[in-house]
Amino acid sequence: MSLRDKHGQEIDTIISRYAQKRSAVLPILYIAQDEYGHLTDPAIRQVAEILDLPPTDVFEVVGFYTLFYNKPVGKWVLQVCDDVPCCFLGAEEIVGHLESTLGIKADQTTPDGMFTLQRVKCLADCDRAPLLQANLDYYRDLTPEKVDALLTELRRRAESGEQLSVSGRFAEH
Repeated sequence: MSLRDKHGQEIDTIISRYAQKRSAVLPILYIAQDEYGHLTDPAIRQVAEILDLPPTDVFEVVGFYTLFYNKPVGKWVLQVCDDVPCCFLGAEEIVGHLESTLGIKADQTTPDGMFTLQRVKCLADCDRAPLLQANLDYYRDLTPEKVDALLTELRRRAESGEQLSVSGRFAEH
């Protein structure tokens, strides 16, 4: 089933918000990413077709934005800010704890497909560091103990059947 067949009404609603169809590329890519888990070449081509764009234009967008994934990621993408202020406040300890607890390194996904760990620059919340975002929801003032509780909660939420979005499509802002 194509993206248009499955999400046609949502896609049409999004496109109707823009004076130019091409302006809907980001939200339509989010739908595709949520549908397929990551943006495959065929998924990107579907988005291009929906928006009457050359596929190259859509591939360029995917290559530019760090929240689009062209390879599989976990149900939860854990992004830890490792910029200078966060490092001074414990980000390295948090990354090390996550790597140890999850048994992976940054830019890897746990074997069960639950978590992908990433280092990122500046989540723009330095006064609450160290922090992490999980599928774009922020978790602040972290300690290793808070991280353990967070991982338990995120796993519970994933296993509950809650609708998750690696694109942050359903994140609370």
